[in-house]
Amino acid sequence: MQSAQTVARPGPRRDVDPQVAQLGSALDRITRLLRRADLPGALSPVAASSLYTLVTCGPSRLTALAAAEHVTQPAMSQAIGRMEAAGLVTRTADPDDGRAVLVSCTEAGRELSAQRRAVRAATLGDLLEGLQPHDRERLLAALPALEKLAALGDEALPPDRSPPPGR
Repeated sequence: MQSAQTVARPGPRRDVDPQVAQLGSALDRITRLLRRADLPGALSPVAASSLYTLVTCGPSRLTALAAAEHVTQPAMSQAIGRMEAAGLVTRTADPDDGRAVLVSCTEAGRELSAQRRAVRAATLGDLLEGLQPHDRERLLAALPALEKLAALGDEALPPDRSPPPGR
């Protein structure tokens, strides 16, 4: 039986198509490149991801954020505490359960998240410029399929963390 804080994930498959493994490797390398970009805000990956979730999905319980980021509740509480001290988020009692904490993004948090996305987009844009036009076109043509793939992953998130349709 699964805990309410865990996300069901398929187990490793032994018969992975080599091209699927290659896609995963390429996505990992691209993600690392984007993470190395000189992003504003000096946020940890967990804090940055949590902030993005709050911007795109709205307020969330601290426990749901911790489960979605695969960190302990105390670790998430510390990350949220640092973001709260920086004016990026606020914590309030959950109106549905006064024992739970609801985390919301501030306008400063939304602005920082937008700045970080803009820097990542510029970094990716610079990388794309290094490709031949036909390779760029093929990558951009794959966007609808990549969005569908991301949406399938979003469906595995807890209900109070799922992004809005059409994100």
